[in-house]
Amino acid sequence: MGPRLTICRQGDYDAASPCHHVDLPQTLLEPILVRYASSNGFTCRFDTSLLSIHREAPHKILSTVRDTATNLTYQIRSKYVFGADGGRSIVVRELDIPLIKKPKHPGIAINVLASVDLTHIMPSRWGNLHWVMSGANEEWPKWGFNACVRMVKPWTEWLFYFMPAPWAEPAYNPSQKKVLERIVEVIGDASITSKDIQIKDVSKWVINEVVAERYHDGNDVFCLGDAVHRHPPVNGLGSNTCIQDAYNLAWKIALVEQGKADPSLLDSYTVERQPVGATVIGRANQGLRDHGPIWDAIGRKGATLAERQAAWAELSEGSERGTLRRESLRKAVEWTSHALMAVGVEMNQQYDSRAVYLADEVLRPSLPEDPILHYQITTYPGSRLPHAWLNTKNPGRQFSTQDLAGKSRFCLLTGHGGRPWKEALEKVGQELGIETVSYGIGWGLDYEDVYSDWTRRREVRDAGCVLVRPDRFVAWRSMDMLDDCADKLRTVLSHILGRGPQ
Repeated sequence: MGPRLTICRQGDYDAASPCHHVDLPQTLLEPILVRYASSNGFTCRFDTSLLSIHREAPHKILSTVRDTATNLTYQIRSKYVFGADGGRSIVVRELDIPLIKKPKHPGIAINVLASVDLTHIMPSRWGNLHWVMSGANEEWPKWGFNACVRMVKPWTEWLFYFMPAPWAEPAYNPSQKKVLERIVEVIGDASITSKDIQIKDVSKWVINEVVAERYHDGNDVFCLGDAVHRHPPVNGLGSNTCIQDAYNLAWKIALVEQGKADPSLLDSYTVERQPVGATVIGRANQGLRDHGPIWDAIGRKGATLAERQAAWAELSEGSERGTLRRESLRKAVEWTSHALMAVGVEMNQQYDSRAVYLADEVLRPSLPEDPILHYQITTYPGSRLPHAWLNTKNPGRQFSTQDLAGKSRFCLLTGHGGRPWKEALEKVGQELGIETVSYGIGWGLDYEDVYSDWTRRREVRDAGCVLVRPDRFVAWRSMDMLDDCADKLRTVLSHILGRGPQ
């Protein structure tokens, strides 16, 4: 995705989030996460394989693991197991969690991680993803029918992602010599030869379209990430969705462990996250299929070299056939915005569970006409807290409503006339033993709504309020002031925490 595509939708992204996209490959992200975990009380064991898990009793789980360096097998007892063990999840297999699979096998792909300096090529048309295709000026190998080149380190390390032709043999494993030759062809620069390329790793993987029916077993074993939703990297939803799973689960586990929430709160994990996983695997695979019209337009799907060359030649013709083929190509490329600029599918998660209080609501507002491309900004419970820029009375560095929420606390946002909500939340929070925080947003209040973004997006009156969960999803809202704020907040929070009538 290059600068041109980003600029076209920049306003939509600015309205959705205070954050900018960060393109951080897994090879660079994981060391950061491991360092943080190791510095905060977690023991990280490498070269260790999980062999099996056995539940001796609720919250007494025996995991058998093997140290692959020493071949030593040993057991670990734990209160919980969190199966974030990837697309070949042992935990999912051991629990026999049913998987929903598309009936048709989507195929395989070959990843090649390689070092090659392409700095001299990038200034003219830079991007972090490049599709490299030809109408068949040459007979490209079946295993490397199409290529996607993904930047890992600018501009010296790359992931070459090869998609075999539909008629290719899935069992074929190209030699390193063949892989090098193919990479040289894809780069297409006479100054780059196979001697300039260092292959670091080659792996073949199945293009999955799989989601688990449920994400947990009891209230002590939970699965998350690629273990429960498996799909190609199109739309860039992989790591993001994995981290969202953990973010959804962490605050619930914490409150249950602290005795501040009933274990039934944990049942909301599957209810909230499994529909997201199902949406993601469908979108990622559809995003891959959405490139099919491009391949058609350039003649890439022709059965023979002659057919592909003829279709490719039409793109240069000043004929009616040439006009139609160029228009087909333009429309096909335009449609890939559903993979490259899909802020809607990134942000439109909607939760409907016992961890959201909906008793005071009417029907949820309809999603945008194209919910893949467009994000619905709303405070309807179960939606993300809308982002709006705020500041202090004496101007300082701007910050977002998102910065006020989170941090393991329930957060309440109100406006003029909303002080009773703040006092009530402090009282109820102390009664329930949970961390809370509240802010008034508006002229002369805790924070200034400098650009009126929050006023436009909050959907409640000045004296109303929006209650936000620790994961920055809206838990409940009141359109205006109520006679007994404390009673209402007590009811809402007790319901969410499973500490009252359900």
